[in-house]
Amino acid sequence: MLTRFFDYYRPYKTLFTIDFISAVVVAVLELAFPIVVSQVTDELLPTANWTLIVAASVGMLLLYIITTSLQFVVTYYGHKLGTNIETDMRRDLYSHLQRQSFRYFDNRETGQLITRLTSDLFEIAEVAHHGPEDIFITIFTLTGAFYMMLQIHTGLAIATIILVPFIALALAFFNKRMTKVNTDIYNSLGNFSAGIESAVGGIRVVQAFANEAHESSLFEGLNQSYRKSKILFFKMLGISHAYNYLLIRLISLFALFFGAYYTIQGEISYGDFIGFILLANVFVRPIEKVNNMIESYPKGIAGFKRFSEELDLEPDIKDKPGAVEVSGLTGKIEYKNVSFTYEGKTPVLDGINLTIHPGETVAFVGPSGAGKSTICNLLPRFYEIDSGEITIDGYNIQDITLDSLRNQIGVVQQDVFLFPGTIRENVRYGNLEATDEEVYRAIRLAHLESVVQNMPEGLDSVVGERGVKLSGGQKQRLSIARMFLKNPPILILDEATSALNTETEKVIQESLNSLAEGRTTLIIAHRLATIKHATRIVVVNEDGIAEEGNHEELMALNGVYRNLHDAQFAS
Repeated sequence: MLTRFFDYYRPYKTLFTIDFISAVVVAVLELAFPIVVSQVTDELLPTANWTLIVAASVGMLLLYIITTSLQFVVTYYGHKLGTNIETDMRRDLYSHLQRQSFRYFDNRETGQLITRLTSDLFEIAEVAHHGPEDIFITIFTLTGAFYMMLQIHTGLAIATIILVPFIALALAFFNKRMTKVNTDIYNSLGNFSAGIESAVGGIRVVQAFANEAHESSLFEGLNQSYRKSKILFFKMLGISHAYNYLLIRLISLFALFFGAYYTIQGEISYGDFIGFILLANVFVRPIEKVNNMIESYPKGIAGFKRFSEELDLEPDIKDKPGAVEVSGLTGKIEYKNVSFTYEGKTPVLDGINLTIHPGETVAFVGPSGAGKSTICNLLPRFYEIDSGEITIDGYNIQDITLDSLRNQIGVVQQDVFLFPGTIRENVRYGNLEATDEEVYRAIRLAHLESVVQNMPEGLDSVVGERGVKLSGGQKQRLSIARMFLKNPPILILDEATSALNTETEKVIQESLNSLAEGRTTLIIAHRLATIKHATRIVVVNEDGIAEEGNHEELMALNGVYRNLHDAQFAS
């Protein structure tokens, strides 16, 4: 884990070097001040040479000016280093999340993932900035100050630092405990964020059912869980701070008490006594910093541990070595003895065999849970098959790069996702390089032109989060326009009209028919009236593919399809 952590410093070696050297110089100058004071007291004061005293004071002023400048460098460039590392980690984590399959997101809450991208990394940045320099400066200052104290008086130095081992034991103990507590805090915060994301995202449902009190109760549970984790952390922090405060003050008291004794005994001079007291203050300063380390380091360590665990999760779907890029596919699709299960449970598909010819429109019908959507989701490798083989134009889809495979397949879903932004931006998502003219053409083909013209800002009208400012039919047509821009040879229509009224469905169906023209099209449908035009209808049930044929052929069989049809049109 340490190797991975320090790898993030590599691009910023110069920045780290500037920050680190500046911090070291500041520490050296801090050690110099007690020695100068000691020399002024013992050497210059007895001479009453005011000129030398003024010169020494001017020299100290210059040292303070230099130290002040270096403090700015340490603060600014150190935090810049930490922020750069935090940014790189966030980029790596986001890239990692983008490579994950649908199965991964099926088992994760959005709020948890957002927490890992935000809160976890905030504390890591602080450790990245302060960690190496704090540890080095602490050791350097303690060693340097103790060495100088030994030069003044060995017995006094030993009497002063005798409590340091107890502080070291406390550091080890509290760091371990607080790392565990912080891991619990991050987990609580993840659940808290997930709960908020769910409640706010579903506010319309909450208000429609008048369940505000219920949601407030759930929120309070999450809120109290997070509160308890934080309170436990601060309890440990309070004990740690109090313990270290007492030991640090005892160090200063020991220095004063034993220093006074040795001065009265004549073993050290007044200048040495003053210099020793100042060195003792320098000595305890990094120890006081240990309190800050106990507070921030466990947070950073816990955050980086979660970050590392996440990055170590290999995507279950990725490019094979030597995977080929494809383009211009005609759309001949073959499922050869394909089997698939969700989470290793009861098979959803078992030994499916199906051939779809280029330009053919194939509709999948059947009861919910029979595997219609699964058959289609396996084609772009949103999920990975357990056994068998799926080919497009003779290419095994597992031998094709994911990017090029998915560029050849367009998916229009029932639940349309629109990004916050304008109509133009959402349509252009189908082809980020599309010109305005191409965007307008796609909108016309999707029968969305009149809708855009009636909006005050036209294409620059904001759709709202998830497209809340548009009706269901308008969102569906926008997604179709997006697909016209993508222009893939293979099209998957996943119950694209099932949630629409009859009038809107008719308009959408015309758009879909235009979109499907000349493409290999797979349609998942519950409304049988929308797929009578299909070249072939595949009936899927719990046993697999039960029937195949066009509408007339399947009606004549008097089988599963006829039963579905009669049930829908019985009224």
